[in-house]
Amino acid sequence: SILPNSLNSHLHFSVFCLTEKHSLTYIYTAFSKPVNLPGLHEFTAMGLLDNSMIDYYDSENQVKVPKQDWMEKHLEPEYWEKGTQSRKSKQQWFKVNIDILMTRMRQNDNDTHILQWMHGCEGETQPDGTMKFVRGMDMYNYDGNDFLSFDDNHQVWVAPIHAAEETKRKWDEVQVLKEYTKGYLEKECMEWMSKFRGFGKEKIEKASPPEVHLFTRKANIEQNIILTCLATGFYPGEIILEIKRNGRVLTKEDGLVTSGNRPNHDDTFQRRDHVEFLKSDVSTYICEVKHLASNKHVNKTWGEKLFVVFLYLSLLI
Repeated sequence: SILPNSLNSHLHFSVFCLTEKHSLTYIYTAFSKPVNLPGLHEFTAMGLLDNSMIDYYDSENQVKVPKQDWMEKHLEPEYWEKGTQSRKSKQQWFKVNIDILMTRMRQNDNDTHILQWMHGCEGETQPDGTMKFVRGMDMYNYDGNDFLSFDDNHQVWVAPIHAAEETKRKWDEVQVLKEYTKGYLEKECMEWMSKFRGFGKEKIEKASPPEVHLFTRKANIEQNIILTCLATGFYPGEIILEIKRNGRVLTKEDGLVTSGNRPNHDDTFQRRDHVEFLKSDVSTYICEVKHLASNKHVNKTWGEKLFVVFLYLSLLI
């Protein structure tokens, strides 16, 4: 390249930002009976914009409420009133359908059963500032297992288990349902995502760089050690975190374990990756973190090898 490295990096960063991915997701969770545990309700519903909660409803309070100040500021009371009625209707729908599924699967009331629904869309920003549809999500989960999902490309419902085949047949026969689902995912959901992002643009675009920590702890096997790389306090949630051994990026096949991106209490995110290896291993381990939204690039090297070399030299002296 004839461009200076710094300009190359800047251009790469700019292009990346112009094609960022964003998502709007709604998650509904219903229990077959009250669970009587703190923080758990018989029915909950929440909206997530780029994995940050923007609205919430539960069966105890039965009111859809904003979870971001800019949502409350820009949306009229009528929006929240309609949203509350919609959530109440869905609460009843879930109650009826959990009973149907329990009967179909010959289950009784002794155990607690869970039905979940997640639907939403993912888009990608274009150079002209518009948002392009990438994919839609509409899927149901029962007792922790995939139950039913919508194939947006082929406009059919997919049943991964036998118990869902009856529902698939019924829903596939309702053409208007398939057309509505496709239309919602590709158009209405995308329109709401763009609108919400416009409401919270100032906060959403205010990037926070990550703090990066590299540390070790004891493993269950005495001869081993666990090396952890933690990135925390970053916003938005898109981040690249890699642990390298002698320059090679480690994967799950190497025993790498990742927490994935998790929310902090202050609307920022964290991610924690770790790998276990022999204490006698003198390879060079590097944690590399790139948070392109804040233009932060961090490399941290585990100092055990340096310590071993230093100890060896001191013994020679």
